[in-house]
Amino acid sequence: MAEGLVQILEGALLAAGEPLSVQRMALLFEEQERPSNDEIRAAIKTVGERCDDRGYELVQVASGFRFQVRQSLSTWVGRLWQERPARYSRALMETLSLIAYRQPITRGEIEEIRGVAVSTNIVKTLMEREWVRVVGHRDVPGRPAMYATTRQFLDYFNLKSLDQLPPLAEIKELDNLSGELALELRDAGQNERSEPDESAEGKAVSSAEAEERGHDEEDAEKQ
Repeated sequence: MAEGLVQILEGALLAAGEPLSVQRMALLFEEQERPSNDEIRAAIKTVGERCDDRGYELVQVASGFRFQVRQSLSTWVGRLWQERPARYSRALMETLSLIAYRQPITRGEIEEIRGVAVSTNIVKTLMEREWVRVVGHRDVPGRPAMYATTRQFLDYFNLKSLDQLPPLAEIKELDNLSGELALELRDAGQNERSEPDESAEGKAVSSAEAEERGHDEEDAEKQ
């Protein structure tokens, strides 16, 4: 069944439209014919090797395995979609970077490190993208929410685990830290269908000062 297994898994990966784990691939088969996890992994390896001279590759991310267009071809393949790639502000990328490296972390702790306020829209965007989630509350007055990254975050950035992030010791400044993830975001976005631009916060904020003004206005309205 070895060759048949390779073809079945290749077809499933093409049709799925999302990463497939070894466990999920096993469920494609009836119990009496189900291959072992080792057999599935061996077949996946063969599938990957057959992509060596093709325009797409098999990659492993946190949720499993998936096919994706090679980054070297993104310039041409990206022209299939007329929408501009989603653009994210520097403030959003700095916030996401801090959550990725310092998780679990509260909004107040992020603001203390960045030196400026984190707008509600930034947190909302990250939550809507399912890149971050609330994992608990800090045991201090007010019990602020603590944020951490998600499996979807890892999948989007082609990571199997947080261990694949550049070591923090190699990143001397916050600018470089956010730059690393900004580059990953750009590359990942070119491999996927482009998404519409975010609202004003998602595409127009180009400086921390602009973001801070928006946060102050929001607080004033609440008062």
